[in-house]
Amino acid sequence: MKAIVIYKSKYGSTKAYAQKIAQCLGCEAVDAKSVKAKELEGYDTIIYGGGLYAEIIGGVSLITKNYDLLSGKKLAVFTTGITPIDCREYYDDMVVCKNFKPHMLEKIRVFNFPGKMIMGELTAVHRAAIKTLKKIMSSKENPTEMETMLIKLCDADGDFTDFKAIDELIDYVVE
Repeated sequence: MKAIVIYKSKYGSTKAYAQKIAQCLGCEAVDAKSVKAKELEGYDTIIYGGGLYAEIIGGVSLITKNYDLLSGKKLAVFTTGITPIDCREYYDDMVVCKNFKPHMLEKIRVFNFPGKMIMGELTAVHRAAIKTLKKIMSSKENPTEMETMLIKLCDADGDFTDFKAIDELIDYVVE
C-alpha cells in the first residue's frame, strides 16, 4: 500500500492526528499547502484531514474538486473539532452532507476526531464568531437540544485530542 496523509491545520490538532496516522501507517504526512492533486496519482490510499469550522472541513476541496481523478483510490477524510463524537446524527446531517456530494460517499469514508479549542490561541475572528454564536443561541426562548449543546461548546476551553480515536481509520485503511 502506498499511502499519504494530507492535512490542513490551523491550531495544531489536525496536524498532530495526521502525523500520528502517518506514523502508524509508515507513510508521510504533508501539509495541504504543498500538495497538488496531480501528485496524488501515484498513491493508492489518500487520507485527508481538516479542522471543522462552521460545519465546513478546512481544505477538503482538494479531495472534492479532484474527486474524479481520485475516485479509484482508497479515500478517507477525517475532521477535528469540538463537536462530541456521540452527535453522529448532527455530524452526518450537517457536516458530511454539506461537504460531499452523495455519490462521493460511496468512495470516501469520513471520520471525526476530538480536537482542541484553547481560547487564548484562537484568532480574534474565531473568538468573535464563537461569542456571536453563543449570543444568538442563548437569546432563543426555547433552544433545541442541539442549540443548547452549541451554547455549551462555546465555553469549551481545552485540548480534547484522543489518539485512540484513530484506530477505526487505521483499521479501514489497512483492511
